[in-house]
Amino acid sequence: MLNIIKRCYNPKICVNTSMYARYFSSKSVPGSQAAIPSFEDFVLKHQEEATRSVVVQVSSEKSFPELYNYCRDFGNIVGAFHYCVRHDDIQHYILLEYENAQQASAAIDSSAYNEDLTGVPVRSPFLWFRATGRKTVQRDTVSGTKTNLSILDGNRIMETETLDSMLKGAENIEQQISLLYENTKLNDLGIRLRFLAASQVQQAISGMFPLAKALPFGSSVNAFGKMGCDLDLILRLDEEYKGPDAKKRPESRLVFHTKENLTNGRSQTQRQMESIGDMLHLFLPGVCHVRRILQARVPIIKYHHEHLNLEIDLSMSNLSGFYMSELLFMFGEFDERVRPLTFCIRRWAQTCGLTNPSPGRWISNFSLTCLVIFFLQQAKQPILPAINTLIRSATPDDIRVTEDGINCTFARNFQAIGFRSNNSCSIGELLLQFFEFYSQFDFQNKAISLNEARALSKPDHSALYIVNPLEPLLNVSKNVSLEECERLRIEVRNAAWVLESEVENQHHVDFDNKEQEPWGLLNLFKTPDKTIIRPNMFFKPRIIEVSELFDHNESPTPSPAKPQTASTNTVTSTGLVFKNAQVKQKIESIKSNARQDVKQMRLNSSAGIQTSTTSNKSPSSSKGSKRSR
Repeated sequence: MLNIIKRCYNPKICVNTSMYARYFSSKSVPGSQAAIPSFEDFVLKHQEEATRSVVVQVSSEKSFPELYNYCRDFGNIVGAFHYCVRHDDIQHYILLEYENAQQASAAIDSSAYNEDLTGVPVRSPFLWFRATGRKTVQRDTVSGTKTNLSILDGNRIMETETLDSMLKGAENIEQQISLLYENTKLNDLGIRLRFLAASQVQQAISGMFPLAKALPFGSSVNAFGKMGCDLDLILRLDEEYKGPDAKKRPESRLVFHTKENLTNGRSQTQRQMESIGDMLHLFLPGVCHVRRILQARVPIIKYHHEHLNLEIDLSMSNLSGFYMSELLFMFGEFDERVRPLTFCIRRWAQTCGLTNPSPGRWISNFSLTCLVIFFLQQAKQPILPAINTLIRSATPDDIRVTEDGINCTFARNFQAIGFRSNNSCSIGELLLQFFEFYSQFDFQNKAISLNEARALSKPDHSALYIVNPLEPLLNVSKNVSLEECERLRIEVRNAAWVLESEVENQHHVDFDNKEQEPWGLLNLFKTPDKTIIRPNMFFKPRIIEVSELFDHNESPTPSPAKPQTASTNTVTSTGLVFKNAQVKQKIESIKSNARQDVKQMRLNSSAGIQTSTTSNKSPSSSKGSKRSR
């Protein structure tokens, strides 16, 4: 296991006499932070928690005392967490964490199988607490907090109205950003449930594949995930993942026989995933709605876990995604302002429609996170280092190369990196600077490189170009359309205007009566439509749709012509407005000619059919006359 590295910050207080600093906050960034774990330590910790945990379905949270008295026979329970899954009705679950994996295994081994169902019995950490017909003897519970639920309904997402009310009661914009982050980020129970889902898959195949690892990646582990986010899993059947628990097998003269793969890697992965998908669908409790998307660039299996209310994407050939999660995790640990700022910007992008839950031409949350990181690298006093700085600080223990040849080598040791920021701006100031920075950025000609922490010339004509940090030849925002890129530029300009107006009108804000009307971030998230510049101001629509040329409805008799100037608007029978009368006359003439041509074509077609019929009849009549002779 890597040593825990202490991270130090500049202890000096920021003294900024500007109007922005007075409005946002008079506080500075804390000068020092507690020791932080590495990403590998973070993953290992939660993997061990999963091996010590079981999830038990109960009738309600009131069943906990009886459940606790029953389950403590198998070991010492150190944590209990309640959550609900809401479908047609509310289902209650309690996650129990034991002191060690052996105690949790004893609880699972003592469980019975449901004899009322015809399914195949499967060993799983997902159980349910069966009611008993006889009266149970209530034993004395252990005094202390161990008998209490640590959390109640722990996976419930806060309602928007509740969150807005909380933000109204904040003292300043910086506190609003902090409240937004603390109440929307993925909490500890959410992380536990996601690692338990990974552990279920790993345990299911560990008998045949003892080296298998199911590793969560993406927003579930990079500390940028919000409540309700999906789970991304990568399943490795070999030892390619080198974590702190990876061990070298001793030299032995006894060697396992291994079946050689004769097909290419992609085809073999697809066949393996097809079998894994069948196993998930047929045997694993809680798994449903399994969909195999094997022809994608990265083949995945999508499924829903009904006991966790969780959407899961499983892949077997995307180890670079795991290392990308590690890189983002490290960026979040460099400075405590990174994650709250990112959450605020993501929320803003969601409210103004820049992001979309479904894939498409919109900018993704990952691309937005890259924009935040690049901005923090570009500050006069950089808050984050360039990725090349991490690469140059790497040691032989940091070497990571995937089976696809992707080099994911960068330093994991914060002390070895040696980066320290002297930037003491508040989060509110950074938020305004972010919008101002990108309102002036040249998206048309420049590409964004986190590796070099500077803008580069675009290598192609993509609307938005963000260099993939681990695969520099790829563009992570290639899907973004030109219109959406223009919308991004316009929306950041609008957001800068809103924040600046908040600062200018700060003397009108009654901090003792903020319940009356929205202020601060709430105005940023709910900008009036009339003040927003939309991209259709720059992208002109067609003068007329093609379908209008073939309108079968006759135009009404035109009224006597009236003198019109070139600037007078005219309206057609279909409600289309023309600003030029000559254009309207030409369009009407084209439509009239088109109708006549279509009518003539129909007449010619009818005449041709009649001629053909006559010609077909005449030979037969002549033959008949010959026969009559």
